[in-house]
Amino acid sequence: MGIPSDEVVQIRHPDVAGDPTVVTISCPDKTGLGCDLCRVVLLFGLNVLKGDMSTDGRWCYIVLWVVARRGRTMAWDLLKERLVELCPVSSLCGLDSSYLAAAGLQEDLEPAAPRVFLLKFSCYDRMGLLHDVTHVLSEMELTIRRVKVSTTPDGRVMDLFFITDARDLLHTKNRREEAYEKLQSVLGDSVTSCEIECATEDMSSCLQASALLPPLVVEQMFNTDLIEEQLSRSRSSSKLSVTMDNSLSPVHSLIQIQCGDHKGLLYDIMRTLKDCDIQISYSRFYAGRKDRCEVDLFAVQSDGKKILDQQKQRALCSRLRMELLHPLRVALVNRGPDMELLVANPVEISGKGRPLVLHDITLALKNLHRRIFLAEIGRHVVDDREWEVYRVHLGEDDHELSCAVRRKIVDGVTNMLMGWE
Repeated sequence: MGIPSDEVVQIRHPDVAGDPTVVTISCPDKTGLGCDLCRVVLLFGLNVLKGDMSTDGRWCYIVLWVVARRGRTMAWDLLKERLVELCPVSSLCGLDSSYLAAAGLQEDLEPAAPRVFLLKFSCYDRMGLLHDVTHVLSEMELTIRRVKVSTTPDGRVMDLFFITDARDLLHTKNRREEAYEKLQSVLGDSVTSCEIECATEDMSSCLQASALLPPLVVEQMFNTDLIEEQLSRSRSSSKLSVTMDNSLSPVHSLIQIQCGDHKGLLYDIMRTLKDCDIQISYSRFYAGRKDRCEVDLFAVQSDGKKILDQQKQRALCSRLRMELLHPLRVALVNRGPDMELLVANPVEISGKGRPLVLHDITLALKNLHRRIFLAEIGRHVVDDREWEVYRVHLGEDDHELSCAVRRKIVDGVTNMLMGWE
């Protein structure tokens, strides 16, 4: 299970090239910690081959066997730093909220909302430009909250990115100059302007502003009955099994999952359980041959009791099944003379969206040699659930695409997002 240590996070590299790196985390527990840690692992481009997580409700111990995805350069020290930041401080473990409030520490435990900055630049368009910029921002740990990309008839693009900085240094001169230098390296001599400024309240308010989705799109992407019918006919559906057993443990419900692998699988499981207010006492994850994964989760409700209500059991199993088969929604629809690619992913109850979605969309389109005419990110509430929706308009020449080419675009983007490329 790893090496006991006073360090909160340990990273042990393999002795043999190709073997997984072992990441060990030992810290006080908190609600949703497993989801938050898996989100960082996904953000850093790591595949989890095996995992063990256990907690007694106060202290947790997590071991992950991970490998970097192909073509990914790993910043292991930075990964460790980000994982440590998520772990609660042991000296405050077990102190109730009334004591913390009286001591003036309650607010310190609540992470402050990150400052939002506006990056705007103008340059001449070229194939893959948006992906190259997105890749630079990702490597610098600059998170894209919203983007507005538009192209003029003469081939000039004006890009607006609302971003936050994981290092909280973008207000400093050195950090901004680093960003300018890295952006210059990908924009080249065609750039005519590049600025970073603090976003005002009026600017930040447009983070929530977004046009309504057409009813046909809502029906195609979010109709649960329609999606379940489509999935029931897919080959991946036969690979998925989600069951619950209350006979093997006197205090826990056992949730067993067998499924195919995809990028962020463990994150999708932990995200779903966090959103459903299910607490995990012990879990085991194993990715075997032929992308076959097995997961055992010993879980309880938020009140500490087993999940005995059969209606709740069915609802939770159905939710897990849907999230694992269809964690992202991808569609290609007509919008006037253009084709519009839409990608939607559920937003966590905490307000966080899935990481690297725009990065993977733009990389897939770059590989398919498809130009991006306009791109937007917005938030929409559909059936009392918030979704982050990426809308990418392809060029005017793409409205006459054949069915085969359309399918190739949808499959290419889906495969990139799911890690099947």
